[in-house]
Amino acid sequence: MTPDNFAILIVDDEPNIRSGLEKGLAKEAELIDTATDAEQGLIKFRETAYSLVIADVRLPSVMNGLEMIEQMLRTRPQTTAIVITAHGTVETAVEAMRLGAFDFITKPLDLELIREQVRKARRHYRLRLENRELRDRLADAGEVSGIIANCSIMRDVIQQIRQVAETDATVMIQGESGTGKELVARALHELSDRRDKPFVAVNLGALPETLLESELFGHEKGSFTGATRRKPGCFEQAEGGTLFLDEITEIPAKCQVDLLRVLESGHYSRVGGEEILTSDVRLISATNKNVQNEIDEGTFREDLYYRLNIIPIQIPPLRLRRDDVPLLIEHFLNHFCQRYNRDPKTITTEGMQKLVSARWPGNVRQLRNMIERLVVTVNGPTIRAEDIILEQDGTKTKPAQSAPSTLADAVEKAERETITAALIACEYHREQTARMLGVSVRTLHYKMNRYGLH
Repeated sequence: MTPDNFAILIVDDEPNIRSGLEKGLAKEAELIDTATDAEQGLIKFRETAYSLVIADVRLPSVMNGLEMIEQMLRTRPQTTAIVITAHGTVETAVEAMRLGAFDFITKPLDLELIREQVRKARRHYRLRLENRELRDRLADAGEVSGIIANCSIMRDVIQQIRQVAETDATVMIQGESGTGKELVARALHELSDRRDKPFVAVNLGALPETLLESELFGHEKGSFTGATRRKPGCFEQAEGGTLFLDEITEIPAKCQVDLLRVLESGHYSRVGGEEILTSDVRLISATNKNVQNEIDEGTFREDLYYRLNIIPIQIPPLRLRRDDVPLLIEHFLNHFCQRYNRDPKTITTEGMQKLVSARWPGNVRQLRNMIERLVVTVNGPTIRAEDIILEQDGTKTKPAQSAPSTLADAVEKAERETITAALIACEYHREQTARMLGVSVRTLHYKMNRYGLH
């Protein structure tokens, strides 16, 4: 349905109201249909792409008007909805607006006021469609909210992002460290109707277990030692917007139960508090681990996984999207030359081939760090192949060492070398290194202390 072809569905069990609205709004729409209850309304809604639904809260069926509108907006979020309510049910109408309704009308109905609300709804609907068309054109250009893609596998991801963004469905993003999972989460937020509300990102692997519950749900003053004031948690900070929980498999068992409760009921309490708070956030999680393995090992709840994984998005590693490497290099070159006030730089054909054919175990993050290093260290306008020192190149030139005496020694040697290479690739940024290795920051600290890698 285009902005210039506006269609209205009126759902009300009272014949006088249906006929009165149908006649009174005849000049405000190109098509007006009516239904007597929720079941008939849903059938017509599935058959026709209505721009606006006007529905009474109380309908003579198993499903009331709010439940009907919630189903409609879940399947077609671009539709606008207006609720009709009696004076005694204004609170119910406010709840409908929380679910996504545009406005509500109280009885007795004022036809002139209804016409004005419908005109506003039409302008709102037109604006949403125009914004969606603009975002689609930008996406067709190969970039969505900073995601640069040219290969077919990433274009499929972008198409999935565009389809999911306008819904409130819970999303789980999976992919290796450095593939850009947070970038995808931000794209889902920026392409959604929540884009004007906060986007809050939390790295669960970087938080001590003792502070995690307080970080997510907040705490009351005096609830524990050091709690000198009330502190809102991430759910409160992200109210109306999007909450991104990175490294979701690092969440401890107690917090898994609390998070599952919020997903099921929409309610939570601050640590040390009794007030029941209602959550209105779009939840997106991410992990670089195989969640099924975590479930099999008993470290992650299967019921929580099903709640979080309503819409799965898999981000491919950089080695499977080599066609995107030149685009990413060009983007990072321009970005860092501007950032460090350097003259524009180019890469020779041999240098580009070396970068495109590299393994990139740290994915896009490692490539980004490499280009930043080249921009800073190469003085001339041209970056040559010999300027590019890849971590795997360095390992080949090391002298051979004596074979380890036991299997345990071999495992420790391989682990030490892997952690060392990751630290170098991430310039000893511990949080980035932990993400690259697929472990928590706590685990990385332990390993660094064990092997003396500070």
